[in-house]
Amino acid sequence: MAKSAPLSVLPLTTVLRSLMTTTVSSSPFLLPPSLALMSLLANTTRPALNPDRNPILRYLLKKTFYAQFCAGENATEVRQTIAALKKIGFSGVILGYAKEVVLTAAQTRDLAAITDDSVRAEVTSWATGTLETVRLASSGDFVALKFTGAGRQALFALSQRQPPSDALDAAINEICQLAEARGVRLLFDAEQQVVQAGIDDWTLRFMRRYNTADKAVVYGTYQAYLKKTPVVLSAHLALARAEGFKLGVKLVRGAYLGSDPRELIHDTKDDTDRAYNGIVEGLLRRTWQAPLVAPDSGHDQFPALAVVLASHNRETVVKARGILEELEAQKEQQQEPGKAGGIAKADVAFAQLQGMADEVSCELVASGDKSNPVRPQAYKYLVWGSTGECMKYLLRRAQENRDAVQRTKSGRDAMQAELMRRVKAMFGISV
Repeated sequence: MAKSAPLSVLPLTTVLRSLMTTTVSSSPFLLPPSLALMSLLANTTRPALNPDRNPILRYLLKKTFYAQFCAGENATEVRQTIAALKKIGFSGVILGYAKEVVLTAAQTRDLAAITDDSVRAEVTSWATGTLETVRLASSGDFVALKFTGAGRQALFALSQRQPPSDALDAAINEICQLAEARGVRLLFDAEQQVVQAGIDDWTLRFMRRYNTADKAVVYGTYQAYLKKTPVVLSAHLALARAEGFKLGVKLVRGAYLGSDPRELIHDTKDDTDRAYNGIVEGLLRRTWQAPLVAPDSGHDQFPALAVVLASHNRETVVKARGILEELEAQKEQQQEPGKAGGIAKADVAFAQLQGMADEVSCELVASGDKSNPVRPQAYKYLVWGSTGECMKYLLRRAQENRDAVQRTKSGRDAMQAELMRRVKAMFGISV
């Protein structure tokens, strides 16, 4: 049953809620007003429009869009959501704390004016939430963190490519140490280009401290829609090889199409897809193939790698799984000892956002039992926090659905087919 109907593992409430969400997201009539409303709620300063202050609004959102994409408002709700996902068959979760900052153009220009030492309280608040997130995760899970959530001082330092303040450095170290002790891995998320170079610097800073030759605690995030990503990633691969630490790589297509400078982004979606798929193949096979760029030093051996392939694109996922199965077959054939082969299957995870691309996620889960040597590791990315704290995250998810209409329609059609399958099954009709 699971193989023929992967979505059968989902509760009926999830199927119905997903159908509602994808129907709105794929409708040219329903989506624009929905986006306008979400934007208003995410950026409002009026108490009546703040879900954390308006109980009626909070109830409506929590039962619909919040429940679709988020884990919960407190530890009990989060643990229940995680347990339900693992019961379905997911290998684990990628859990994030919802607090973040998305900068407007005016805010970006004003960063240089931020020097007030009182922002230490913002660091403390962010660190407290992130540490709690690590405690909510279990060994084998991931925790995603956004440095912009640490406040204005962090934003200014990142925009100027300065190191973190002493207070923030100490907070990040505490987070890394707790994650290492609990067997949790940390994904340092990519953000807007105005701060991304600084994020890359900080990511490498903590990779050097906590990643060893055979273990990755810290992962960087690389956005394939940026033209420069292959060069940046190649430089980081060479650095990890030279300095002897395992490089953690989370590869995404990109989430800031509406705010990053357009000239930095590939001209077409096909160009982004080719870049993403090319990077995937190079990483999995551990070869310097285009678009990756081999180092000039002549030392072309890859470093040890751990990879999270975050993709809602079924074609990409199927292709990556095929490469892993090919590599597993080569391993079984006992190729010549000592020869550098592809990446180890245990170092590859697939991830999709909670509430999106469930047809892709459930196909991964349904691809065999946990003892299957080529069964992919499937994860769901979800955030936790109050309904109000999650509004900016929910707005980004709505905008992402707007920019991927065809994929959203595929998700809608998959949910419609699954609902119809269940209705037919109720009446004993063969499906």
